[in-house]
Amino acid sequence: MAEDARILVEERLAAALLLSFTGGFTDVYSYLFRGQVFANAVTGNMVLMGLHLASGLWADCLKYLLAIVAYGCGVFAADAVRARLGGMRLVSWHQAILGLEIVLLTAAAFVPQGRADSFVNATISFVCALQVQTFRRVRGLPFASTMCTGNLRSGMDALYQGLTGTDAAGFGKARHYFGVIGAFILGAGGGAFLLRQWGPDVFLLAPLVLAVVFALFVAARFTRR
Repeated sequence: MAEDARILVEERLAAALLLSFTGGFTDVYSYLFRGQVFANAVTGNMVLMGLHLASGLWADCLKYLLAIVAYGCGVFAADAVRARLGGMRLVSWHQAILGLEIVLLTAAAFVPQGRADSFVNATISFVCALQVQTFRRVRGLPFASTMCTGNLRSGMDALYQGLTGTDAAGFGKARHYFGVIGAFILGAGGGAFLLRQWGPDVFLLAPLVLAVVFALFVAARFTRR
């Protein structure tokens, strides 16, 4: 029963919305201020890398390759943290991942723009991989907080099932998916506005939002005691 309660905390809609907001925000930041790299979108970076390869721009390929490799390392790291801390009761492995995300994004925010942009993008890619590998469900439904192609597919599928009567819970499922997509777009659009208005220092909003998610988990743990 305690395990089920713990899982529900990590699958809360509020947490999913905040994580998705951060996903959109970090992606627009890396594109606007760190060399037009989509730190979250591995597929997009692969396409851009292929495009630069075809154009003979070998040096420019490195920034995309670094982001892709960093993303893969993030998935590996998330699995390693889960294997080491999955049985801990005082601090969940989800909280440990969030803490690591907060530290890395805060550090990235203070790196000056310029030559180190590729490493900042790699750090953001690493963080996004940690997040998407750790937080996979919202209310029991599979989702991704740093990309939305799968969420759109799942949302439309659930909507179809609701409209045709195939699944009575289809409308509720679709609402969750579209909510997550909306939060991602809000993070990207709102982030672009704030970043353009007040500059790259606004990126500190990303670890701040993750800190709110961390606080939600801590509060839930104390409430259960």
